[in-house]
Amino acid sequence: MFSLHLSLLTPSRPNMSFPSCSSSSSSFLQVGFLGNGVSFYSTRNRKSRHRSPMASFSSDPLLVKAARGDPVSRPPAWMMRQAGRYMAVYRKLAEKYPSFRERSETTDLIVEISLQPWKSFRPDGVIIFSDILTPLPAFGVPFDIEEVKGPVIHSPICSQEGLKMLHPIDLEKLHFVGDSLRILRKEVGDKAAILGFVGAPWTIATYIVEGGTTRTYTTIKSMCHTAPHVLKTLLSHLTQAISDYIIYQVNSGAHCIQIFDSWGGQLPPDMWELWSKPYIKEIVSTVRKKCPHTPLVLYINGNGGLLERMKGTGVDVIGLDWTVDMEDGRRRLGNDISVQGNVDPAYLFSPHSVLTDEIQRVVKSAGPSGHILNLGHGVLVGTPEDAVAHFFDVARSLEYDSTCVDGTVKKFESVV
Repeated sequence: MFSLHLSLLTPSRPNMSFPSCSSSSSSFLQVGFLGNGVSFYSTRNRKSRHRSPMASFSSDPLLVKAARGDPVSRPPAWMMRQAGRYMAVYRKLAEKYPSFRERSETTDLIVEISLQPWKSFRPDGVIIFSDILTPLPAFGVPFDIEEVKGPVIHSPICSQEGLKMLHPIDLEKLHFVGDSLRILRKEVGDKAAILGFVGAPWTIATYIVEGGTTRTYTTIKSMCHTAPHVLKTLLSHLTQAISDYIIYQVNSGAHCIQIFDSWGGQLPPDMWELWSKPYIKEIVSTVRKKCPHTPLVLYINGNGGLLERMKGTGVDVIGLDWTVDMEDGRRRLGNDISVQGNVDPAYLFSPHSVLTDEIQRVVKSAGPSGHILNLGHGVLVGTPEDAVAHFFDVARSLEYDSTCVDGTVKKFESVV
């Protein structure tokens, strides 16, 4: 049994730091103690990639601990798209710098925007302000962002000839990402996890093949059958480039990396198994060799039919969108992997009491370990800032009391 307490005080956080990447392995029984003197026990097999449990428990940010399944006093919280147009301070900055490319590729602006929600709401994760398409020019695919159309790639790759434009990723061309992560790590200190992110190969390939955004994905889906060799070569190239980019972000200061397979949910499950999963799995394997302590999160929009398959990629955390019931998702995934999510972003337009109840329901359903509180998708434009503040206030007020020895949840109570 465990109960969740809502207190008026924000739980204190221990001093935290992040180690350099090195190899280790563990399959262990974790034992720690939480706020009320209640023991927390959890048997986890994290697939030979983490340090000893006590070292991890004492030194890492709360979000990193939760990602690994380590004991935590409460669920850490951050939001996808937590920096953006819903914030007045961002809109004011965007008026001065109207180009998204400039805002997301200039170190000073990246840092300023990334820290806007940190300064306002103090989330447990500070994600770099960037875009999944940012690294494209660094491996040979230039793109523009047009006001109405959004991303535009003027030379889509649909043939063997088009593959000739690709080359290994030139990380020097992404220096603004590395520089920004290093500054963010220094600015935030030990108070929160710095988050990096990338797009998954399939999702990045959809833009490169379709020439931009699409609602049908007919060109790339046709390529699966008409030019599979071309698509496989493209996906393999992207896999290596994205792996290198993740390692670069980690070496620059990112505690944790989220992989967005945003359009993976557009594939039937059997097609996702063929055209997305193997490449994500290869990325995970490659990154593990260089950065075994760095948790990896996988998020797919519309992932209800893919949860079990997503687990097979080897990531540490599965992000659930809001269409999946958290209790059902936890049951399907089991307790040997962490989960993230999954409050419907529309709840932020509801009365605060309703939002509070929904946060408690999601946390209750996720259980007392291995849960990162988040939305089931990004913050919506027009979201009231006071609702975002309330979301994080509620998250900080939560406190786990106790759990069953086997890590399963028998009962959940909330006390106001």
